[in-house]
Amino acid sequence: MRRLLFLNGIKAFEAAARTGSFAAAGSELNVSAAAISRMVHLLEERLGVALFERKANRLVTTPAGRAYQGGLTPIFDALASLTAQVTASASARVLTVGVGPTFALKWMIPHLAEFRKAEPEIEVRITTGGMAVPFADDWSCGIQLGDGQWPGLVAEPLFAADLMPVCTARLANSLKRPADLKGPSLIRVAHSPDDWPSWLKAAGVPRLTARGPEFQFYGQALQAASDGLGIAMGIRPYIDDDLAAGRLVAPFALSVPKGMRWYLVYRGFHAEQRDFAAFRRWIIRAAAEPAARRKGTRSA
Repeated sequence: MRRLLFLNGIKAFEAAARTGSFAAAGSELNVSAAAISRMVHLLEERLGVALFERKANRLVTTPAGRAYQGGLTPIFDALASLTAQVTASASARVLTVGVGPTFALKWMIPHLAEFRKAEPEIEVRITTGGMAVPFADDWSCGIQLGDGQWPGLVAEPLFAADLMPVCTARLANSLKRPADLKGPSLIRVAHSPDDWPSWLKAAGVPRLTARGPEFQFYGQALQAASDGLGIAMGIRPYIDDDLAAGRLVAPFALSVPKGMRWYLVYRGFHAEQRDFAAFRRWIIRAAAEPAARRKGTRSA
């Protein structure tokens, strides 16, 4: 038989460890902070293990407490998800996908019709995420750029984040070699200051400095390039459809790895869910297709 010790105390501890205070845990569980403290104390007595160090105005989990909370939180997340599935209407088939604003505009939304055609009964809701936004409790999955290391989450590689300058065909006609690039025409992205230096170094012109207009997001920089404002540093897969359609061209064949990849990120228990499994199969297959469709790259 299962030996389940004091479930109320376990819930109180997990909430306190996750939120960092008895008061926050009490607010979440609709009881007082004092009640949370009592339940955690009783749990510690029954376990015979200290889970918290009580310090002035803050809680610090002990090594045992960190290990316990690290195992409990995924269990409670899975239980909440399972409960939602059981109680939801059979007709409500919704996936919530967290993506950055540029990924949503440049890849997810343009390709979503393909998934809708394959799985018309599944509704995909796009919510803004990105590298700076924590993985939200209500996300089915996220698509994030990084090194593949997100503690507590499964990360499966989707796209290589290769860098390649892009511009209009008119501007490309004046660019025969990387040395033809001029600093004031090189459009920058504020949160990725190393993109141009990395590519210029690989192209053999490390002394050239990008001094063109600066934008907050890749999507804004790529739009500026499409409008003829200058040459933007494109990142895949953002530029794949623009290259294929001829809206942008790559004046040089050289592409440089950014040092990170795009990953499909999700909690492990989602892998067994039918609708998520269908979405996962589709996006992994779709991510493998752009290389065969790429057009618009001109040899240097």
